[in-house]
Amino acid sequence: MTIMKRYIYNILLAAVCLLPSVHGFAQKTSAAARAMERKGMVDVKTLDSSIFVSLMYARADNFTGTVLYGDLRNAYLHPKAAAALVKAQKRLKELRPDLSLKIYDAARPMSIQQKMWDKVKNTSKSIYVSNPRNGGGMHNYGLAVDITLCTLKGDSIPMGTKVDHMSRLSHITDEAGMVARGQMTAEVKKNRELLREVMRYAGFKPLRTEWWHFNLVPRAVARKYYKAL
Repeated sequence: MTIMKRYIYNILLAAVCLLPSVHGFAQKTSAAARAMERKGMVDVKTLDSSIFVSLMYARADNFTGTVLYGDLRNAYLHPKAAAALVKAQKRLKELRPDLSLKIYDAARPMSIQQKMWDKVKNTSKSIYVSNPRNGGGMHNYGLAVDITLCTLKGDSIPMGTKVDHMSRLSHITDEAGMVARGQMTAEVKKNRELLREVMRYAGFKPLRTEWWHFNLVPRAVARKYYKAL
């Protein structure tokens, strides 16, 4: 190999080696990510890389049928909520080393909340989406997370419905009854209970109408002491 060819080869090799880090940097510094960071939100995976992330509003497979998040791919939360989620993941690993938490939604800008509300207002599904005019919901403060359990390969385990399924089958108030009526298996009930156990351990509170949704603080506390996105 001539000196010139070796020189070109070394340059190309160095460029290839840098691609993963450049790609990671580009992902982290996307416009949406920078906006989250300017508002004090934390990328959850920088605290615990073992937590899976699959943002449902970054793809069209959600109740709106459209992509809402543009270039946002990472899950951001208020630092307190992010730290609590790491605690929940640690507890889960103690109880079930074969499972992991998997985030479907985290901090959500109020502009996205408005688009969601426009889809459900004046319908029976409006109880599942917070009205931005009333201050939005805990997602809009980075203090709520939509989450499930998954295998170490990232495959979600059975929870009875998909995340974002808006019906009584998603409610947590009558799970024993749903098992008795054949609307839910005993395995699903056990899986939901495990998710609630580890999230409650870390300080989160479940939402009655959505098995996947957990708030770190009450709505009144968020509106008084925290800023909406």
